[in-house]
Order: sequence, then structure tokens, then C-alpha cells
Amino acid sequence: MNTKRIRVLIADDNRVVRRGLRLQLEAVPDIVVIGEVGNGADAVTVARNEKADVVLMDLQMPGMSGIEATRQLAADSTRHSAVIVMTSFAFDEYVRDALDAGAVGYLLKSHDSAHLLDAIYAASQRQGVVSTRVTAPMLREFVRRRRVPVSEAAELLTAAERRVVAVLSSGTTSNEDIAAFLNVSVHTVRSQLQSALKKVGLADRTQLALWAVRNNVDDTAT
Repeated sequence: MNTKRIRVLIADDNRVVRRGLRLQLEAVPDIVVIGEVGNGADAVTVARNEKADVVLMDLQMPGMSGIEATRQLAADSTRHSAVIVMTSFAFDEYVRDALDAGAVGYLLKSHDSAHLLDAIYAASQRQGVVSTRVTAPMLREFVRRRRVPVSEAAELLTAAERRVVAVLSSGTTSNEDIAAFLNVSVHTVRSQLQSALKKVGLADRTQLALWAVRNNVDDTAT
């Protein structure tokens, strides 16, 4: 059986951290570590040249920062590499900047090591994963900043899609929990989220949750 392995690049200026991540990932049969780099510029170059599926990106590195490296990879026309930020910092502005730059995930080194594999699998499918330590503060920050009128894209959503997206943006992220909250099936939640993503032109659930907060997508169909 020839199963495609997920190609992972580790970008961190701390050699001990890189080694620890490599040891953790090398024990997983369907993941291959294609390299380690210590700065953002090398992360961009190696990710592109080696066609990394997922990049584990530190934020603070010498030269080009992890934010700028993420922005360059996200702007690549091939969109081959998905970036998971792995950092020690849970500051709201760092989360905002990372996701605005195009990261699909944000994990804390000290808190989320047990969730790393799930995050890599999700990122390889362009699904977002955000640490539970930063999800609520991140959404509160977007609410605090400013409310804007519902956009034309948001108005394309059906009432049912609005309900699902509103619950997602409130911090309830799993399909099962959203379904239980709305008293609908998991299949219905999955279908409505996929439809909403297509309508607003986004790639994953994390981006959809942030977009919903920014665009004041509330449950208006009660």
C-alpha cells in the first residue's frame, strides 16, 4: 500500500526545539521531516524547493520573522505549504498577525505538543487548528476592535449557514458540538460549513471563524 506521507519542514532558531520536534515526528509512519531551518528566509526557500506540505513556523527568528515567512508562503501561487505557527507567545496581536499572514494554525510549544499530530493532519487538508489557550482571547479581540456592516459575501449565506457560522465564530469549533448546540445532524453542519467556505472564498474553518467575527455574522435567523 503506497500512502502519501505528509512532508513537514521545521523552522525554529532553537536547535533543541528542532531536535525535539524531529524526534516526535520521525516516529510517525505517515509523516516525513524534510528538513530543519533556523530562520524565516530559509523556511521560505526550503518549503518551496522541497514542496513541504506543512511548515512548523516559529515566530521570532533572526533575519526574516516567522510572520513575514508565513506571508510569503501564503502568497505563493502554488499554495503548496500550509503553515502552523508554533510559539511560546499567546499574545492576541501575535495570533492576529499570524492568521492574517495566512497561517492555518497557531499552537503553543508549552501547551499543545499533544495536539501536534492532529494539527499537522488538519493543516495538510487546509483545515485550521488554534490552541485552546488563544481561541477565546483572539475572538474577543476581533469583537473589541470594531463591528462592520455585514458584507455582500455574508449576505450570500442562507439562514441555516449563518446559524452554523455564528456558532463556529463563538468558539464552538467541532462539528459534533455545533450540531448538538443547534440540534441538527453532524452531516448538516459539515455541509453548511463547506458551502459557506465556498461562498466567501476561504480555505478553512479558522479563517471562516475570524471572517465571521470581522463581518458581524450573527445568528439573525432565530
